[in-house]
Amino acid sequence: MATTISLRIEFGGGLELLFSNERRHTITIPSVVPSDNNTKPPLDPSSNEVETKLADVEYLIYHLRDHLLQERAELFMENNTVRPGILVLINDTDWELEGEGEYVLKDNDEIVFISTLHGG
Repeated sequence: MATTISLRIEFGGGLELLFSNERRHTITIPSVVPSDNNTKPPLDPSSNEVETKLADVEYLIYHLRDHLLQERAELFMENNTVRPGILVLINDTDWELEGEGEYVLKDNDEIVFISTLHGG
């Protein structure tokens, strides 16, 4: 099993403004991550006391918040997931059909986040 996963991330509907005004990103994340979604490296990497899981969309949301988001995290995340009004597509399929945050990421997956909220 590979130790990292490469992902294509895309933001639309105004969300790209929170992510350096860039619509497309290619990122690499660990294939196995802490169960608590901590995206910071452990203080002692040799310690096996941290519970782990396969990298999933829930972890990806935390990773994007902690490593790519430039401002206003509250416009992207709420209650440990994306805010209501953000459509998430996994390889062009609504994430609700893929298990939402529990979807286990695979190498070269494409995850798209689109805000459906408009001011007015």
